[in-house]
Amino acid sequence: MATGFLGIDTGGTFTDFVFLRGNKLRVHKVLSTPKAPEVAILAGISEMGLAAQLTAGELIIIHGTTVATNATLEGKGVRTVYITNKGFGDVLMIGRQTRQQLYNLTPMPVSQPIDPGLTLEVDARLDAQGQEIKSLSADALADLASQIAALQPTSVAINLLFSFLNPDQELAIAAQLGDQYFVSRSSLVLPEQREYERGITTWLNAWIGPLIKAYLLSLGDRLAPSKLAIMQSSGLTIGAPLAADRAVNLLLSGPAGGLAAALYLGEQTRQSCIMTFDMGGTSTDVALLEGAIRLTNQGKIGPYPVAVPMADIHTIGAGGGSIAYVDAGGLLQVGPRSAGASPGPACYGHGGQAPTVTDANLVIGRLRPDAFLGGRMALDLSAAEAALQPLATQLALPIIDVAFGIIRIANEHMIQALRVISIQQGHDPRDFALMCFGGAGGLHVCDMADALQMQRAIVPVNSGVLSALGMLTAQPGRDLVKTHNYLLEHVVESQLQAVLAELLTEAQQELQHEGVLETRHQYAMDLRYQGQTYSIAVDFDGTGFGKADIDEAEISEAGKKEVGENKKAAALKAFQDAHQQRYGHLLSRPVELVNLRVHVEAVRPPLTLPTFHRQHAPVPPKAIRLADQSTEVLVYERRYLPQQPVMGPALITEDHTTVFIQAGWQGRLDDIGNLLLTRKMGSKHNSLREAY
Repeated sequence: MATGFLGIDTGGTFTDFVFLRGNKLRVHKVLSTPKAPEVAILAGISEMGLAAQLTAGELIIIHGTTVATNATLEGKGVRTVYITNKGFGDVLMIGRQTRQQLYNLTPMPVSQPIDPGLTLEVDARLDAQGQEIKSLSADALADLASQIAALQPTSVAINLLFSFLNPDQELAIAAQLGDQYFVSRSSLVLPEQREYERGITTWLNAWIGPLIKAYLLSLGDRLAPSKLAIMQSSGLTIGAPLAADRAVNLLLSGPAGGLAAALYLGEQTRQSCIMTFDMGGTSTDVALLEGAIRLTNQGKIGPYPVAVPMADIHTIGAGGGSIAYVDAGGLLQVGPRSAGASPGPACYGHGGQAPTVTDANLVIGRLRPDAFLGGRMALDLSAAEAALQPLATQLALPIIDVAFGIIRIANEHMIQALRVISIQQGHDPRDFALMCFGGAGGLHVCDMADALQMQRAIVPVNSGVLSALGMLTAQPGRDLVKTHNYLLEHVVESQLQAVLAELLTEAQQELQHEGVLETRHQYAMDLRYQGQTYSIAVDFDGTGFGKADIDEAEISEAGKKEVGENKKAAALKAFQDAHQQRYGHLLSRPVELVNLRVHVEAVRPPLTLPTFHRQHAPVPPKAIRLADQSTEVLVYERRYLPQQPVMGPALITEDHTTVFIQAGWQGRLDDIGNLLLTRKMGSKHNSLREAY
């Protein structure tokens, strides 16, 4: 039997599955089991009838997991010892000394991430060139091991000064500890400057590492002999055995899958400039794509900075399961607390009583009680109304008004998130198409586009499980980084080439162990004005500043120097253009090279989605009345959509999502089933805020 590919995305409310074999694609969705995610995974595989293929080793499984994210946000890491140089034990507690509330004179105390009693200092030191000033003796190593044993940790995080230039002292400590603990070295996790960010990232990897390792190894055993790969935060996949030691690289594992699919579908629809809007049951993730997944080394998960390369995603606590409440001032609020998968929104009928965004959408009629999950899960309208009634009583408003209020507030949270990744970074939303996915995204996409005056939106094929589809579109690969700190004008080509070659070789060797023989790569450099804290990544071809695509024998030394200066000038201009767009100004300061990066991925045939076959409708669309519409609204099943554009207002139902096309919009299906939404010429931007 031919090998099948199975993408699995574990979310806070649902676990999604996409199975592809040949030109046949199937999707499935089950409620998540947060306390034991593998239970939902195995249940879904069984319900899809894939158990026999699993045990025969005929599945290649790519998994996006929230285990790392949840453990971090919930503070459920393991007992971890942190090792650093003498005199630097309080660096992670001091941090950057930034205040979350600048003008609050009486801020709440911030809990410290690290127990000072679990911090150990070693009397060893490297200088700023990576040369050893004070060595680690055998006696010092033995004494350190004794101190660690007395503290009885599960994990050890090692973060020594300038280890990104010379890892020998960290390697010596790791060798001394052997296999007694889960050991995380900063020189492996994040070999770049910025002591605080590097330390926190290394500590996070150790703090949640054993939990992730236990989960992935256990899941791998239960799925064996089928192969298991894991989606990384960068949008590339990694084999489960290696991923088990790199928990910090999996913090955006699920959302990165959605971006991988959005990038693929953007190519299919010839849309290179896309803003993505992923609204699930628990949270909403937004990002901006310009022909590639944008990576950042300035990401955060909860209160923690995470400096490993990760997709530049902005996440807020607004989803279909977000709970509405009245605050102490008598105002209606929505989120970030969520009903999750258990008990879930009240309308799920699983015991939930808190009012949620999903309940509000059901009350106003945008969700159809008999069409949820393709009719496999009936929604309880009476339970939704009962959940909203206490709010209506508190606010002295009709239930229908409260439902609209909940949706308006949730929309405002999500609109603001979209502004953060577009307008606040120098991008005009009107130059982009808005691609929505996640189970709840289609109900709000027109409201989002209206608020930002966007003209185009895309509801992808299988948008309710798009992150799981992204697991199949992603390639195995690595994004590696290393500090190489010089003024741009002083960069020495031979040194630059040596660092790039080292990173490329490391990435290719890891991929070879996963069976990847052919790769492609791209280099980038982090540049900044001298004196700045943060940098901007600029792509370059990696040929150095003294080489060109010409025969070196035919060019003089003066000519080579001129070519090198031209390449430096090109890098400088790319940086200045990016700085101008992001910050709106330039500085008259020298530009500094901070880090070198390499992106390596497998070269494999691209995923081919089956052609969408439009089916003849056995019955005409159903006409219903919605609370905010003066005329009847037609309800279509997506598979039975007519060839001509569907004019809003209209509801489009399918197995895993519902799409509401606002008045002033029209939609049509393309050849693979994507719903392409466009604003009708001359129509007014009338979002829910204006309509009600």
